[in-house]
Amino acid sequence: MYRENKIVLVIPARNEEKLILDTLKGVPEYVDKVYVIDDCSTDSTAKLVREYSTNSDKRVELISHSKNLGPGAAIITGYKHAVKEKYDVAVVCGGDNQMPLDQMRDLIDPIIEGKADYTKGNRFMEGSEKLSDMPLTRVIGNTIISFLTKIASGYYKIFDVVDGFTAINKKAISAVDWDKAWKGYGYPMDFLVRMNVYRFKVLDVPRRAIYLPGVRQSQIKGLSYALRVSPMLLRNFFFRLYKRYFLGDFHPLIFMYIMGMLMLAVGVFVGLFILTFKIKGGSPTGATAILSALFIISGGQLFLFGMLFDMMEEKK
Repeated sequence: MYRENKIVLVIPARNEEKLILDTLKGVPEYVDKVYVIDDCSTDSTAKLVREYSTNSDKRVELISHSKNLGPGAAIITGYKHAVKEKYDVAVVCGGDNQMPLDQMRDLIDPIIEGKADYTKGNRFMEGSEKLSDMPLTRVIGNTIISFLTKIASGYYKIFDVVDGFTAINKKAISAVDWDKAWKGYGYPMDFLVRMNVYRFKVLDVPRRAIYLPGVRQSQIKGLSYALRVSPMLLRNFFFRLYKRYFLGDFHPLIFMYIMGMLMLAVGVFVGLFILTFKIKGGSPTGATAILSALFIISGGQLFLFGMLFDMMEEKK
């Protein structure tokens, strides 16, 4: 119990035999329950957790998937158990000992105080430490994904969106249709979109990065990860616009976004046609070039106006 709230820690784990026990040993005393969701590990993760629960910490409960469903699915399993057992706040951390559990209060306090419904760690904020240890490829990938997620989710004040150190209140868990959420890698971005659709308050919290020398903890490769989740972010962008600004409170920004994207696409297509025609020895007219530039400029302006109104809605 923490500040009269029941706290549960959800730990998705797959093949984490090297670090899962170190993670569990760092769980604060005020945490009431720990769900370790074994996502069909092929190593001794489940055995180690079961032994630790029996011999060292009765708060730990092992929940096993019969097949590998993905880290997002593991967290959703934990969320559903948390709602069923009536916990007030559910915190999520990885089983790779990469998240500072001693900073868990920083995630929980804003939720208890009503400042947020969903909080997440941000290793780039002032007050974070050891960010220089993050590999450059992951910094670049993180930056690209964070920029795309700002647009897709409508939360323009957030960053480090891939960070899985999060906390959520029972109201948000109960409201979201988790059966339709993203189950694999990329779940943090999908979850953010769903928080926006349901109009929940999201807050970034500075947290230090932990990288153990000589130990590979995260299974994510920055740039390839960014490429893999980009189509999902695009789908979620349109999903959010449809749910939030078409079915919900109607707002003209939806037309600004869509028309802006269409005009940009037409402008780029015409520009490529001009370039190809020129390479083949043709002589494109000035009017065609002007038309391409007009579509690109107008489309870009409409899209930026859509983002501006989206930011204004976020402030509300």
